Amino acid sequence: MSSPDFAHPLVPPRKLAAPNRWDLVAFPLIFAVLVLLATAAKGTFAPLETMQATPISLDPWVLPGYALRTVLRMLAALAASLLFTLTYGTLAAKSKRAEVILIPILDVLQSVPILGYISFTVVFFMNLFPGSTLGAELASIFAVFTSQAWNMAFSFYQSLRTIPHDLDEASRAFRFSSWQRFWRLEAPFAVPGLVWNMMMSMSGGWFFVVASEAISVGDNRITLPGIGSYVAMAIEQQNLGAIGWALGAMTVVILLYDQLMFRPLVVWADHFRFEQSAAQTTPHSWFLTVLQRARLLQGAARPLSAAMRRILRAPVLNWDIPGPIVTEVSGKGRFFDRLWVVFVVAMALGAAALIVRYVAASLSWADVFTAFRLGFYTLLRVAVMIVLSSLIWVPVGVLIGLRPRLAEKIQPLAQFLAAFPANLLFPFAVIMIVRFHLNPDIWLSLLMIIGTQWYILFNVIAGATAFPTDFLEAAENFQIHGWQWWRKVILPGIFPYFVTGALTASGGSWNASIVAESVSWGQTQLTAHGLGAYIADQTVAADYPRIVLGIAVMSLYVIFFNRVLWRRLYAYGERRLRLD
Repeated sequence: MSSPDFAHPLVPPRKLAAPNRWDLVAFPLIFAVLVLLATAAKGTFAPLETMQATPISLDPWVLPGYALRTVLRMLAALAASLLFTLTYGTLAAKSKRAEVILIPILDVLQSVPILGYISFTVVFFMNLFPGSTLGAELASIFAVFTSQAWNMAFSFYQSLRTIPHDLDEASRAFRFSSWQRFWRLEAPFAVPGLVWNMMMSMSGGWFFVVASEAISVGDNRITLPGIGSYVAMAIEQQNLGAIGWALGAMTVVILLYDQLMFRPLVVWADHFRFEQSAAQTTPHSWFLTVLQRARLLQGAARPLSAAMRRILRAPVLNWDIPGPIVTEVSGKGRFFDRLWVVFVVAMALGAAALIVRYVAASLSWADVFTAFRLGFYTLLRVAVMIVLSSLIWVPVGVLIGLRPRLAEKIQPLAQFLAAFPANLLFPFAVIMIVRFHLNPDIWLSLLMIIGTQWYILFNVIAGATAFPTDFLEAAENFQIHGWQWWRKVILPGIFPYFVTGALTASGGSWNASIVAESVSWGQTQLTAHGLGAYIADQTVAADYPRIVLGIAVMSLYVIFFNRVLWRRLYAYGERRLRLD
């Protein structure tokens, strides 16, 4: 695994005084982006009455401003998701006691519907900033955060758990402090997978933009200006032309942030691949090239870079580890581990008792059996869709990940397809099912995976991208081809990444079942038998005991499915499939 040498400037100091032609490109682009973001941010502090007095317009000329507001919310949510990932994922991966409680919580969080978060958080943020648009903006950002954070945290957790043993032993031999170990080994090793999951999170957030920009507080409805509210208005008015304009604006926005943000990140992440020989082909980014060759920009960035290096090298963060390296857990440590497990189980049983008491006050055992039966139907749909998606996207992801030039061309298309709001396909699904008299229990299942199958593709691409080139060269030298190459070389290499993608796709499918198992267009309503439709129907009826029951049963299924299948696959990957 190599990394760029940040200690040396890219341009000799004597040449930094005079700008070059690259500065003429870099500075206008950077200032234009900053001005646009500042313009969009200015509206977030306006009085709430001013925002409500301006209704959402379907005029195409307002889309650039709406797009800026939406992208600003998604970038803010992405920044919060990254901070959450670096703390939550690290704690879960490095502490056995924390892992016992944090990973099941993460399983539950990714299965809870986004509407469940909004209903509890909107009032909090609105009361935090009364009379200001900022409260509604923070509620919207938090809703998008819940669609971005979980897969990033799982990816970072998986990377930290599968660090090669020789790198781990080297860091211990050099007696790195925890701070040094994190920034010099763990974070760099996790960068390739994390960057691709950040792309997936950014694209996946588009699906929830519609729900997050149209917020209901009691009898009041707050609609924030953005592409999501524009799409919601177009669907409500059945305006296909406006939907087309919204898709066009989304395409332009995705291409822009792909070229200005994610493409440079992919090129930068390529420096952290774990390998002992140089890659034959490397990714490229015109924007990163411009930034690296702009003299004035490098000169302006040098003081900030030096300050960051001083902070990271501060003695308070890099104290030496005294005494010998401890590799075994003492008997006292094992006792506290067991005590912690008992405490966690007691807390879980206490929470379960509260839920049972609340549900039992209004419902009977028949309602519970109904919820579990419907949950089993949804479980079958999720399992079948994950298998089908894996058969399709694993080979495609490997093909893209092993060819950086192809990945450079496919990346914007993959981001657009992953960002495509699946609810725009619901009218076509209803029309086709009714026209050809199809079974909703079967064909509505496809809608569950449309927005979540991309987790598998993006994680497989990340795994193939991070796969060491020297391993591929060794396989070529030993004439390993065909099915043997897949079975002995690439599938074991990408396995931990695939498990992360399949796990997050599974959780996303459970979440998506709430909107996919009950769809409508005009007066036509189609419903499939499943827990998602059950929760959606009870939400419309405002039957809170059954809503709580449905979400609790869904969480139990997700935890059970993850513990029985995905956690065991995680453990197998940690034991047998490290890049050692």
